[in-house]
Amino acid sequence: MNNPVIFQKLLTEQWLNTAQILSALSHLCHLVYLKNVDQPVIAFFASEYMLKQGQVTENFKRISLYQYQKKSQSIHFNHFFKKNIQNHSSDFNGGLIGFVGYDHAAQQQVPIKQKNQPTLFLGIYRSYLKLTPQGWTFFSDEDEAESIFQVIQDAIQHKKPCSFSLTQPCRARWNKNEYVTAFNKVQDYIKAGDCYQINLTQEFTVNAHGSLLATAEDFWKLTNAPYSGYLKINDFELLSCSPELFINFEANRKIITRPIKGTMPRYADPKQDEQSKQKLIHSKKDQAENVMIVDLLRNDLSVYAETGSVKTPQLFEIESFNQVHHMVSEVTATLKEDINPFDVLMSALPGGSITGAPKIRAMQIIDEIEGAPRGAYCGSMGYFNFDGTGSWNILIRSIQKYQDEVSLWAGGGITIASDCDAEYQECFDKVSAMLDLLNTWQKEA
Repeated sequence: MNNPVIFQKLLTEQWLNTAQILSALSHLCHLVYLKNVDQPVIAFFASEYMLKQGQVTENFKRISLYQYQKKSQSIHFNHFFKKNIQNHSSDFNGGLIGFVGYDHAAQQQVPIKQKNQPTLFLGIYRSYLKLTPQGWTFFSDEDEAESIFQVIQDAIQHKKPCSFSLTQPCRARWNKNEYVTAFNKVQDYIKAGDCYQINLTQEFTVNAHGSLLATAEDFWKLTNAPYSGYLKINDFELLSCSPELFINFEANRKIITRPIKGTMPRYADPKQDEQSKQKLIHSKKDQAENVMIVDLLRNDLSVYAETGSVKTPQLFEIESFNQVHHMVSEVTATLKEDINPFDVLMSALPGGSITGAPKIRAMQIIDEIEGAPRGAYCGSMGYFNFDGTGSWNILIRSIQKYQDEVSLWAGGGITIASDCDAEYQECFDKVSAMLDLLNTWQKEA
């Protein structure tokens, strides 16, 4: 079977920025964007999709441009990947885009509470925009490609800005004493031998009106995150400013994961900033945390990898982002023949860097102590091409909005060597810049 014929056309206003295009298209069904390390794609009008909320999973197929029909059969991921299709590049070329929330991923293995919002969305997209050297370009292999292009072109030419406002400042759900109580419970479990590390996180919440899209450009400029993205399904929005790769699925069955464990704040003063970086480089506590998660991920991936192919080419590398320095390691492997990449993704979720070790017990303790479901936070967002290549992030530094409720989270890995005050401060090192920016949308009284 040959590759399908692709309709391709440059947008008239091809140099608009991502947020402007998304705002113009915000009324479209299943709008999604992935930065994917400067290989941006915007997709819409999924040809079919799977949506889970609560315990209900539903599947739909598009029967006309704005109309979907429920279907009894789900997307068959065993037949989704076509070995005789070869992409000429590693970016998105038509296929699957979506997110798997932490709640859904964890529930595959342990019974946990779920946030009242969509916990999984996976759509097959055959029409999308990509930022090419020529500008934003429309691609589609659908029969109605030309009419879809016209809808997109018309919407962009008549774009209207989105609005957004908070009803009050966004605040932490826990005060310092409540965090200390949670931290001490984690330490008790570690001392009792239940676990070695727990990723303890706390929620920041607020009510808001309007669309998160109105904030997107400012958040992406603030963070400059390589794995940022956006997804809108009905009254649910997900805005990712994530710096963390979960798994890259590359050609020839190669996979790469880059867990983040270890954080220090950035400073405007170069000398102070370098001191902060050096402190992280030489932190035995952060190295111990990092290597625990590397071992966990090596174990997760080895189930599907060719014997002897799991390697750790980078350990304790320092990567500097706008607000923080992170300690990052890299694990690579080669998948066995006939392994389904989707099975690898779902089996490895949730990522070890945001659970702790051992993973099953860590997820049980998180559910007990955190007191609120994480929702999409600490899940994954990304894509698969039809040939099985793709890329999925870890949804940290992310904001979710369902109806009028907005939440974002921050946390860190707790080990026996952790200091409570330092861990509490680390939450704010990670989230305070985003929190301050979000609060600029507070409606004036």
